[in-house]
Amino acid sequence: MNLGIIAALAYGILAIVGGIIGYVQARSQVSLISGIVSGLLLILAAYFQLQGQSWGLILAAVVTGVLVVVFAGRLAKTRKLMPAGLMTGLGVLALVVMVHQLLVL
Repeated sequence: MNLGIIAALAYGILAIVGGIIGYVQARSQVSLISGIVSGLLLILAAYFQLQGQSWGLILAAVVTGVLVVVFAGRLAKTRKLMPAGLMTGLGVLALVVMVHQLLVL
């Protein structure tokens, strides 16, 4: 298992957990749906990477990139470290790992 797979799995799980927390705290259905959909896409991408499908890493990088842009926009708007700052920072870290893995392929 390479670092790209681990990054996709970890960020996917974090997205799902974050969506659930957003729903519980603020009753935000948008947070719940977007967290579950993006998290499942990342976990699915990691699964395809494990099966030897290189496009799984591309899918994971695209989903992570979109999440980073969304959370960076929220961070700029709200200036709150939780959850926007945390998800932006961890997303950038995961994206760097994924892009590095893509360049190594």
